[in-house]
Amino acid sequence: MPIAAKGMLLTSMDVDPADEADFNRWYDREHIAERVGIDGFVEARRYIAHVGNPKYLSLYSTATFEALDSPAYRTALANQTAWSKQNIARFRNMIRAVARITMSKGQGRGAVLGIIRLRPIDADKLHAFLTPRLDPEMLEGGISMHLLESDPGLSKSLTDDGPNPGASDWFVLIDGTDIKPVSRAMALWWISPTPVRSSRPAFIA
Repeated sequence: MPIAAKGMLLTSMDVDPADEADFNRWYDREHIAERVGIDGFVEARRYIAHVGNPKYLSLYSTATFEALDSPAYRTALANQTAWSKQNIARFRNMIRAVARITMSKGQGRGAVLGIIRLRPIDADKLHAFLTPRLDPEMLEGGISMHLLESDPGLSKSLTDDGPNPGASDWFVLIDGTDIKPVSRAMALWWISPTPVRSSRPAFIA
């Protein structure tokens, strides 16, 4: 079935190789459990880039979009543990998108995830462009496809207080079973004449 959740928090970052062991231990043993324990958060997934960057990606699904700006979530952000503060300070090239899931088609999830980041010029035209193309049945090895539309007011990096030109970006997620067809699909999408200011493929395995 398509994703039942209505909201998604997407975070992605690089970490210095010397800090990766502690970073991964913290993420796996503390951070995911803390976030999924917040009321309204229903699932977390982690990925490591096969091609592209930043290297690390996490996706947090929420039952409602409003859970991503709830008192419980804001309290968690304001009360990080010492281990969390230590690791968050290590983030580099961070992307943090607080988004609505506005399209979701297909059945289940794959072992491979492709991501295309889009910067819309015209939301209506981009929706019209994406609607027939978000079809996993058109992709051999495709499981499901999803569209995330970021909220510019909530999509703020935890490590950078400067301007964020990507705060309104959209993300297409392609779940598949094999790297090659997902990679080919992303390449075709990237060169298509999409109604966007810029697009950027990132490939996560």
